[in-house]
Amino acid sequence: MSLYLPPLFAALRHTLREGYSLGALRGDLAAGLTVGIIAIPLAMALAIAVGVPPQHGLYTVLVAAPLIALTGGSRFNISGPTAAFVVILLPITQQFGVGGLLLCTLMAGVILIAMGLAKMGKLIQFIPYPVTLGFTAGIGIVIATLQVKDLFGLNLAHPPQNYVEQLQLLANALPTAHLGDTLVALVCLAILIVWPRFVPKVPGHLVALAAGALLGLLLEGMNIPVATLGERFSYELNGVSHPGIPPFLPDFAWPWQLPGPDDQPLQLSFELFRQLLAPAFAVAMLGAIESLLCAVVADGMAGTRHDPNAELLGQGIGNLVAPLFGGITATAAIARSAANVRAGAFSPMAAIIHAGVVLLAMLLLAPLFSYLPMAALAALLLMVAWNMSEARHVAHTLRIAPRNDVFVLLACLVLTVLFDMVLAVGIGLLLAAGLFIKRMSDLTDTAPIPKHFHEALRELPEQVLAYAIRGPLFFGAAEKALSVLRRFNPEVKVVIVEMSAVPLLDMTALAALENLLHDYHRQGVGLVLVGTSPRVRLKLRRAGVHRETGRLAYVQTLEQAQVKALRWLEPNEAQANNEHIQAR
Repeated sequence: MSLYLPPLFAALRHTLREGYSLGALRGDLAAGLTVGIIAIPLAMALAIAVGVPPQHGLYTVLVAAPLIALTGGSRFNISGPTAAFVVILLPITQQFGVGGLLLCTLMAGVILIAMGLAKMGKLIQFIPYPVTLGFTAGIGIVIATLQVKDLFGLNLAHPPQNYVEQLQLLANALPTAHLGDTLVALVCLAILIVWPRFVPKVPGHLVALAAGALLGLLLEGMNIPVATLGERFSYELNGVSHPGIPPFLPDFAWPWQLPGPDDQPLQLSFELFRQLLAPAFAVAMLGAIESLLCAVVADGMAGTRHDPNAELLGQGIGNLVAPLFGGITATAAIARSAANVRAGAFSPMAAIIHAGVVLLAMLLLAPLFSYLPMAALAALLLMVAWNMSEARHVAHTLRIAPRNDVFVLLACLVLTVLFDMVLAVGIGLLLAAGLFIKRMSDLTDTAPIPKHFHEALRELPEQVLAYAIRGPLFFGAAEKALSVLRRFNPEVKVVIVEMSAVPLLDMTALAALENLLHDYHRQGVGLVLVGTSPRVRLKLRRAGVHRETGRLAYVQTLEQAQVKALRWLEPNEAQANNEHIQAR
C-alpha cells in the first residue's frame, strides 16, 4: 500500500514544468495589476459587510491569496473575501466578535485541509445545480438588502434579528434617509451600470468610487453631509486615533487575543470551540464549493485542468494562516478569477502580484480611502449582489426546469433569505436526494411477461408464471417491485423472474428477496432468476441466497428457465397423481 502524499504546490509545479517565459511574466504582471485594482475596494467593502473594519479584508488578500495560489491546485483562482460568505460570517461576528470570526476561520482552514487529505475534491459533483443556484440567488438578495441602510444613510432603531425584522426596520427608517448619501449612491450605481458598456477595459467600480468620493466632497462643501469610511472606522497608533484604515502591515496575534462581542479578549474554552464548530463546518463547505466551482469556470475559459484535492489543501492553508494576521475567511472569487484569465494570466504568480498591488495601495493610499463614501461602497456591493443572484439564470431555470428542480431551487432561495444558507443547503440536498430517489423508484417496475414474448414461454403450463424486473432494486423501489411477485393464485408452483435489466440491489432489496423466498418455501413455490449480472449474483450469494433444488435457481436464458421449471414440476405432478389414485 503506497503512502498518500498531499498534492501541495500542484498548480505551481505544473506551470513551471511547461516553462516560464518572459511572455508569461508579462501576462502575469498585467493580470495581477488588473485584478489587484479590482480587489482593493471589494476587499474593504466585503469586510465591512461581515461586520469588521475594512483593513481586515485587505489583510485577507495580503496573506491568504498568495498562500492559496502557491499551495493550491488551480492556476488561475484569485482568492480573497467573497460575497457568498456575508450571510454566514455576519452572524458569527455579531455573536462572537472579531476574535470569534477569526477563530472560526482558522477552524474552517483545518477542516478544509482534512477534506483535501481525504481526497474530497470531487465534492462539487454531488451538489445539484438547483441547490447551488438557489442559495447563491438567496445570498444575493440578502446582501442587497443589507446595503439599503448605507445606500440611503438610514438610521435603524436597533440591529435586526432576522430578515423579516430587517425589512420592517428599513421601511420604518425610510423617513431618516439622507440626501447626500442617496445622491452618491445613485451616481455610483449609474456609473457601475453604464460604464462597462462603453469603456470595458477600465474597471467601472474604480470610476464609480472616484466619482462618488468627489461628489461626496462637493456635497460636504455645500453643507450636505455624506457618511464616509473615515467617519465610520478608525485605528490607533501610539495612543492616538486616526480615521480610516492603518497604512502598515498587520501584526501576528492569536484570534482569541482579539476582542469578542463585548470588546474584551475571547475566553478560550472547549465550549467556545463547540459553539464555533458548526459555523466553521459551514464556512469550510461553502469555501470548498465556491473554490472548486471557480476552478471549473477558470479551466473552461483557459482550457486547463485543476487538481481539486490540492485546491482544498491550498484553501485550508490560506484560511489557517490568514486569521493569525487579521485576515477573515478567504475563498476563490469567480468574478476576479475570470478577470484574471481574461487579462492574460499564465500561472499562480498573477495572484501573488495582485496581492502585491493591494499591499502597495494599503501602504501608500490608505489616507485617501478615508474619503470613500459608505454609500459608494454599498452601491458597489449592490452590483456584486445583483451579479451573484444570477437573476436571468434563475428566471430561465424556472421556465424550463422540471417541476421538482424548480421546487428545490425555490426552497433553497427562500430558506437562505429567511433563515440561513446552512439550513438551505442541508434541506436542499435532502429534497434533491428524496426527489431523485422518487424518480429512480419510478423507473423500477415489475410486469408479467406475456406468453407470446418468447418461444420458451409458450409451452409453459399454467402452474408457471414469468415476470421481468426493470431498474435498480434499492430501498426506494425494492418493496414495490417485489410485492408484485406475491400476487398469484395457489395453483402456481414456479415463478420465473427475468433480471437482466437490474443493475444493482441494496440491503433492503436483499432482505425483501429473502422474505419472498421464505414465503415461496411455505407455499411450495420455486423461484428461477434469469440473466442476473455477475455483480447482482455475487451480492445474492454473499447474503446467503444460494441455489437450492426446487426452491431457487440461477440461469442465464429463458430457455434454461423453461427446462428448470418443467423439471421442478415433474415431482409435483407425480405426487398429485399418487394422491388422485389413493383417493380412488
